[in-house]
Amino acid sequence: MALPALLAALGLFAPAGALIVPMTGWVPVNGDANFWTDASGACLMREERHGQAFPLFGTPDEARAFALKLQTTLDKRMTAVVTQPVDRAGAWGVLAAYDYTQGGATYRVSQLYLSDSGILRTITGSSALSESGECVNSMRDFIRYLAN
Repeated sequence: MALPALLAALGLFAPAGALIVPMTGWVPVNGDANFWTDASGACLMREERHGQAFPLFGTPDEARAFALKLQTTLDKRMTAVVTQPVDRAGAWGVLAAYDYTQGGATYRVSQLYLSDSGILRTITGSSALSESGECVNSMRDFIRYLAN
C-alpha cells in the first residue's frame, strides 16, 4: 500500500490550513500544503487540525496521563506502540510512535499531538518499516524536536 493510502486509512487526509513547512527539499504532494514528501518519496508528513477540543497540557504529568491513555488505545490496533510527553516551549504535547500494517506492508509512524488554541493538531510522519534512507531520521527528529 502506498503511504498516501496509509495516511488516509489513519484518518489523516482531511483538509486543513497549512501550519508548518517541513525540511528543506520536501515538496507538497499534489499541491496539498498539509501533505509533504521528501525528494526520494520514501517519507511522508501530514499536518492536520482535527476540529475537536484538545487540552493544553501545562505539566509533564498532564501530558504523561494522556500519553498513557493514548498508548492503551493505539495498542488495540497498532504494534510497537510507544508514547511520551514532549516539551514545546513550556507547553506539553504527546509524541506517539507505532508500527501500522496494511496490505502486507508495515509502516513506522511518528505522530505528535498538540493543542492549537484548544483544538487538536497532529503532525504525522511515516515511512516503510524497512526504509533506511536519510529522510527517516531527519523526519523523526523534526517531529520529535522541532514541529510546533
